[in-house]
Amino acid sequence: MPDRIEIASSLYRAFAVGDRDAAEALLAPGFRFHSPPDPELDRAGYFEVCWPYAGNGRSFEFVRAIEAGDELVVTYVSTRPDGSRFRNTEVLRFEGERIVEAEVYFGWDLEREAGAQA
Repeated sequence: MPDRIEIASSLYRAFAVGDRDAAEALLAPGFRFHSPPDPELDRAGYFEVCWPYAGNGRSFEFVRAIEAGDELVVTYVSTRPDGSRFRNTEVLRFEGERIVEAEVYFGWDLEREAGAQA
């Protein structure tokens, strides 16, 4: 079985540095992306909508990774170059060593959350 955590890490690293070729190699031809309630995007739509945000040098630190069947559920903290942080959860579905679907739940702005608790 492929190391899905490493595949997911490779995708986030590719996104962070803007390496589209590396990202393309990890996604299946029929890749789908969605973030409820937004409409689902195909592979081309994903690169059109999401890729302009790539290459910004942000880091991704996994908080939790749970494998179940053909899915990997990942919660991560991302730190932007300006130091601001947010936390997302993604459900990645695999066929072999490629990601066929990413269902993203954009999450919490950690600074705003910390300010609200103060």
